[in-house]
Amino acid sequence: MSELYRAAGVDIAAGDSASRLAYRHAQSTFGNRLGKMGVPINVEDGFSGLIDMGPFCLTFNSDGVGSKAHVAWQMRRFDTLGYDLVAMVADDACCLGAEPVAIVNTLDMERVDTEVVEPLMAGLEAAAAVAGCAVVGGEIAELRDGVRGISWSASCIGTVRRERALDGTGVSAGDTLLGVRTDNFRANGFTLLRSILQGHLGDQWYQVEYEHNRSWGEVALEPCRIFTPLVLALTGGFEGEPRARIHAVAHITGGGLRHNVSRVIPRGLCPVWDQLPDIPLAMKRVMDMGKVPWVEAERVWHLGVGMVIVTPEPQRCRDVAHELGFVATPIGRVVEG
Repeated sequence: MSELYRAAGVDIAAGDSASRLAYRHAQSTFGNRLGKMGVPINVEDGFSGLIDMGPFCLTFNSDGVGSKAHVAWQMRRFDTLGYDLVAMVADDACCLGAEPVAIVNTLDMERVDTEVVEPLMAGLEAAAAVAGCAVVGGEIAELRDGVRGISWSASCIGTVRRERALDGTGVSAGDTLLGVRTDNFRANGFTLLRSILQGHLGDQWYQVEYEHNRSWGEVALEPCRIFTPLVLALTGGFEGEPRARIHAVAHITGGGLRHNVSRVIPRGLCPVWDQLPDIPLAMKRVMDMGKVPWVEAERVWHLGVGMVIVTPEPQRCRDVAHELGFVATPIGRVVEG
């Protein structure tokens, strides 16, 4: 149970229940496409929807930057959130082996302000280039009574050849769980992060020095690393040559490491954790400050692992990761049970 997170205003269990309820209703609509182009493929606990288009499949998923947007609003800095937005949706799409193709975004604003919109969209443009996708549309809505500051979300469509779709069925006992390192908070668990920092450092916590002339606000606002280029390099994307055998990929966002990895491990198998990396220093300081137990921090944040690659060829994956500037280390394995 994530008691501190619930006290801060987010109930993970309620969110999981709501997601299961919503997906049951969604599944009941799949029959609407029977006999037509674009029949949904049921992927339980998938990171993206999967749609059968005959010789290939589409992926389609949505997410947002959450309350990290509140930090940007307090800091009056908006040039980094685009990386968070692209990471949340493009990295989810590539978990199914898909190559992200296009993004549309929805920006809800308390008051439309071009001085806010310009750096947001410039950051989105730069981040889309990293993920290799296009921004093909969007919506900007002024909601005076419906939002405080800004709220930003996006949807991503991707393509994957049917035989390359990662649906978890290829996972087998003996596969290595390869963790890809990340050293910042990404874009999850910010309600708890902000609650702890505000409670201990005051309302202006984001201006308080962290270290080396960096403020806590700057630390919190560090943009997400986009993992899509690494995953596509390994799988080959839609048309490229795979550089390693990949059986599954898990994006470590809301729900934490164990929960998200369990989503891609088939029944009859389970993950065993050998050695997790050190917790990022800023995250460890927040845990100490708020007396957050490890089990709750692992459920709310990622503890230094942003993506997990399930593979029988860990060294090949590590070589590719190193080549692209990522750090990937074995953190566990798949066993029967």
